[in-house]
Amino acid sequence: MSEEGTVTPELEMTELQQRLDEESDRLKKLYSAYEAQEKELIDMKAEIEILEKEIIEREIEKEAQDNLLSRKQNRINELEMSEARVSQRVEHLEPELQKMEEKYSREKDRLGKVFGIAEELDNDLRLAVTELRTRDEWYVDHMGLFEDLNKAIKQRYEMIEKAIEAEKESQHMGRAITEKMEEIIESRAAEMTIEEAEAQIDAESPQTDNASTPEEEEAPAEVSETIQETDASEAPASEAPASENEWNWSESVLAGVMEKHNISDKEGFIEFAKAYDKDNNRYLKGSELGAAALDWVKKEAGEETAEPQESTPSNVAQTEWATNDDPWADA
Repeated sequence: MSEEGTVTPELEMTELQQRLDEESDRLKKLYSAYEAQEKELIDMKAEIEILEKEIIEREIEKEAQDNLLSRKQNRINELEMSEARVSQRVEHLEPELQKMEEKYSREKDRLGKVFGIAEELDNDLRLAVTELRTRDEWYVDHMGLFEDLNKAIKQRYEMIEKAIEAEKESQHMGRAITEKMEEIIESRAAEMTIEEAEAQIDAESPQTDNASTPEEEEAPAEVSETIQETDASEAPASEAPASENEWNWSESVLAGVMEKHNISDKEGFIEFAKAYDKDNNRYLKGSELGAAALDWVKKEAGEETAEPQESTPSNVAQTEWATNDDPWADA
């Protein structure tokens, strides 16, 4: 075989080595491309994840914006409704606004007048302050005279108060003396009873009107005085004054007189005793009831009843004591 047509092992190994190198270069290039593709794939995956996250965030933002838009729309609707109501209210309040404007104009005019009056008052106040300042200066200059006058007035009032106190003490002493005299009179009147007074009347009354003497007339007068004193002491203090159409008497005195003379007909005796009201005051005193009881007993016994208007020594004494000089006469 010729050298050209013969493949030696060295040559074959060289070719194989070349082919191996070429394939190694290709493989390296492929591996480099693979690594580049793998890196790109990783980058793409990372970018995809980022984009997915962005998509989710965009969806969330979209939902939030949709909610916001819905709220905005609701708010817009509410505002439109409020605007409609306000417009209706404005239409309704326009007449009131006109009235208020008229009132405002009137009040403005009135306020202008008041302001003018206030300015006048302010001017008057300034004048008054000036006058008061002048008066105070004059008062300070003449203060000594006013102090002397004040002292004199105080002395005058002190003298008047002392005189009033002295007069009050005098009146108090007078009242004390009067009360003491009344106590003495009441104690003296309480010493005699109705029975003793009537016994003296029976013992000292004259048998006839013509046989009376000055001494005999004086005794019934004293008895009448004693009876009237007894009536004044026995009359209740709280008894109200008799009216013009009512008769009054002391129940205790009436009961004592009826018991002493054994009189049982109370109503009849009272009607009978009314004729013995000598002073015509429609009040039956003890002396009048005693005289009526004596005549009642005589009447019951069949004796002649004395005339109520007949003037006996006791009645004369009662009439004398019924004058204004009698301190115990009933009002």
